[in-house]
Amino acid sequence: MTALPLWRPGHERIQQARLTDFVAFLKTRKLSPPSHYDALHAWSVDNKEAFWLAIWEYFQVKGDLGGAPYLRNANKMPGAQWFPEAKINFAENLLKHRNGKHGDEPAIIVRGEDGRREELSFNELYRQVAKLAQFLKANGVGPGDRVAAFIPNCAEAVIGMLATASLGGVWSSCSPDFGLNGVIDRFGQIAPKLLIACRGYNYNGKVIDTTDRVQDIVGKLPALHGVVWVNYLKNPQAAPTDLSGVTATSWEDIVNTPGESAIEFVRRGFAEPLYIMYSSGTTGQPKCIVHGQGGTLLQHLKELGLHTDLKPGDRIFYYTTCGWMMWNWLVSSLAIGATLVLYDGSPFHPSPSHLFDIAQEENINVFGSSAKFYAACEKNHLKPAQTHRLDSLRAMLSTGSPLAHESFDYIYRDVKADVCLSSISGGTDIVSCFALGCPTLPVYRGELQCIGLGMDVEFVDDSGRSLAQGKGELVCKSPFPSMPVGFWNDEDGARFHSAYFSSIDNIWAHGDYGEFINHAENGEVVQKGVIIHGRSDAVLNPGGVRIGTAEIYRQVEKIEEVLESIAVGQAWGDDERVILFVKTRPGVDLNDELCSRITQTIRKNTTPRHVPAKIIQIADIPRTISGKIVELAVKNVIHGKEVKNKDALANPEALQLFEDLEELRG
Repeated sequence: MTALPLWRPGHERIQQARLTDFVAFLKTRKLSPPSHYDALHAWSVDNKEAFWLAIWEYFQVKGDLGGAPYLRNANKMPGAQWFPEAKINFAENLLKHRNGKHGDEPAIIVRGEDGRREELSFNELYRQVAKLAQFLKANGVGPGDRVAAFIPNCAEAVIGMLATASLGGVWSSCSPDFGLNGVIDRFGQIAPKLLIACRGYNYNGKVIDTTDRVQDIVGKLPALHGVVWVNYLKNPQAAPTDLSGVTATSWEDIVNTPGESAIEFVRRGFAEPLYIMYSSGTTGQPKCIVHGQGGTLLQHLKELGLHTDLKPGDRIFYYTTCGWMMWNWLVSSLAIGATLVLYDGSPFHPSPSHLFDIAQEENINVFGSSAKFYAACEKNHLKPAQTHRLDSLRAMLSTGSPLAHESFDYIYRDVKADVCLSSISGGTDIVSCFALGCPTLPVYRGELQCIGLGMDVEFVDDSGRSLAQGKGELVCKSPFPSMPVGFWNDEDGARFHSAYFSSIDNIWAHGDYGEFINHAENGEVVQKGVIIHGRSDAVLNPGGVRIGTAEIYRQVEKIEEVLESIAVGQAWGDDERVILFVKTRPGVDLNDELCSRITQTIRKNTTPRHVPAKIIQIADIPRTISGKIVELAVKNVIHGKEVKNKDALANPEALQLFEDLEELRG
């Protein structure tokens, strides 16, 4: 029996969607795209050059397109070249909406857990970017130079990125909750010329001073020419002006210099570096992933405009930090002409409903957060549908880990019934998504709505054969513009090739484990939903049966007494057994009755193979600074192996809880 959708867009919504308008645009270009999504996706993959050229033209990218062909070496990964003669500037495209009627409209609204609210118009954003760009240029920053930021999710982060990009520079950022070694493991590899740093930030009602940490960071970055202090906490005391012999300048002194400034946008090649981002680094030194300006721009325009249905004047919010790729994705909304609503702090302070309060107060149209956030809202019995006015909210997004089926139910029942709920999946590796939402398609429980246009994604078995049905490894079989330019300091490309192309030649292996769910009408597949079952390197393998960890987490999340869990495989005899660690609510002990309920829930809704051999109570679960639990690190600990880079974790001390456990000896 075909599952019924939780939500289906009405005729008017489909007609007003930018995706519908884009299809009409293709027809004006004498192209013949199919009408239903699955066939349109196939067309976009089969006609890659025409499709991505249409994205450039539809969104009116500012730049020099150059001549055809717009894709060279189309069958090579890596090695394909997109828009090889094009010249563009990323910042120019994000600031183009300041002209005309949009100039006085808000470009950025900043909210904080401390109650702050700040607003910058498109004109004011341009003015501050111009002032900072002038300062950066005077301090030697030019094309290819790196500017690093140790900063909260605030307007200054966006301004810093835009000023750097306007000069053809390369931006890289970490959130201020990173420890010293975590920052140096990242910035130490890329030798930034200038550092933008905060003196402190707020989290969960606490004020955290970072002045001393910044001084330590500066002392370990010998290539620095200067530091810019951001006084995020509005500290009345003057900041140090000399850090280990490096001159430090206050943000206010830069942006408040008298006189008008114009930005001279430096247009560079399509594949010239824009961002350096980092892998989590939990198994070694983080990989420095370099993303090009053109591929990032086109991919984000497609995803925000067509898949998220973001329009000029909309307000978009995503709960993120500057150390997670969702910040980079969010900021590109400026290229659409939308308003960014930025937030820094705990999502549940000063009250559990704080982010929904902001959604109501700011009339947010697109709201995004992590799957963990939505699960926590349900555990806290939040019911915004009853307590908040969310009339403006059209779309909700989730990423970071698979969104549980029950969280789909929760959002449609207790948040808003008429909303396009899009679970999205991709990552830092591609600074975008492979699977995501679509405003013209139904939403099915537990499924990502579709594969992104232009993304040649399939699931394959262990021998690399494509699977029409069944679980397998997510791969991308042909080039896409937001594939990384490469890794920093990887001159021969060996590390880059090893990371994505070593398992199947000329095919991108992403490291996710999932499957397609086909939805047909009149015998024809019109929508391929996607379920992601977890990271393929964390897949459990008891008795030779591959199990995604998300399949277990989904069941455990149903248990009211359990806050969160982590499942790993333990080598046992000639096999592997599943170990489940659970963190319970305060005051709740893992007794025989609770263990039995967890076991029965897993067995009833999955298979006997999914049932853990051991269920162990744990006080805390280690996670990365962006909030992802780290199964591989825990697996290494229980097998007595070293976790090489604990500074990549938000709570590295939690790993000690898994060492030498008596329960795992028998």
